[in-house]
Amino acid sequence: MHPTIAIQGFEGSFHQVAARRHFGPDHAIAPCATFGQVVRHVAGGTTHFGLMAIENSLAGSILPNYSLLQRHPVHVIGEVYLHIRQHLMALPGQRLDDLHEVHSHPMALLQCADYLGSHGHWRLVETEDTALSAQRIREHQRPGIAAVAGSLAAELFDLEIVAADIHAEPANYTRFLVLEHGAPVLEEVAPDVNKASLYFHTSHAQGSLVQVLLPIARLGINLSKLQSYPRTGRTWQYGFHVDVEFDTPAQLLALLHELRPVTEHLEVLGAYRRDVLEAVPAHVVSPGNVLQ
Repeated sequence: MHPTIAIQGFEGSFHQVAARRHFGPDHAIAPCATFGQVVRHVAGGTTHFGLMAIENSLAGSILPNYSLLQRHPVHVIGEVYLHIRQHLMALPGQRLDDLHEVHSHPMALLQCADYLGSHGHWRLVETEDTALSAQRIREHQRPGIAAVAGSLAAELFDLEIVAADIHAEPANYTRFLVLEHGAPVLEEVAPDVNKASLYFHTSHAQGSLVQVLLPIARLGINLSKLQSYPRTGRTWQYGFHVDVEFDTPAQLLALLHELRPVTEHLEVLGAYRRDVLEAVPAHVVSPGNVLQ
């Protein structure tokens, strides 16, 4: 029986691409309109796993998603760094000169603003999802209209990529978290686990954060992420989400032992193997490689 993965977005979205990278092609997806729905599916057991974007190398962190991790009985079992490549696609046989309108999610349109702006007569239409824009073009057989989306959307909906890699910044990455129901069992951490996501808050006193950071440095652990987040009901007080990278699980256990006395609350959101950042392909250097 293949697992079912809850993803934010629709079939052909970058969330589905990330799911394929982590789980392989043999799984079903449960498309969700919001990140909250993704987490609720996992927490309620209606899907085996969930996949949720947490940060982008250009746009930064998706702060509400950190809150979702804390408020629901889920934990992180993996991560995916996905190179985001945006393509212009349309019905087979369409050429650039045939186009007059481009549909996509506002963020995708923004990422491709330089290229799209060079075609000033095109009307840009914001939609709720990149892949859904591509699907609608196929379903409604709309000549003259293109979508900005990933290559999986073109494959699934039988569209042709008219211009490839039209995003302005070649090194555009989104980090996704892989979620499972329940809390992590640290006693069963595999030997190859080398990254963990934690949440903590301390007393609102001078030097309290330093007392957390010192053991991280002393134990030879890399602090790869430090994200503050407002504490509910505590005006101008903050909790912190951190990602730490280490060589052996024993280092993580030693760190937790040292952090408990210097934090008011400490929570392990997940321990997993860190993903490797895929390199930008050599040919993805200038946007708008016309394929026709």
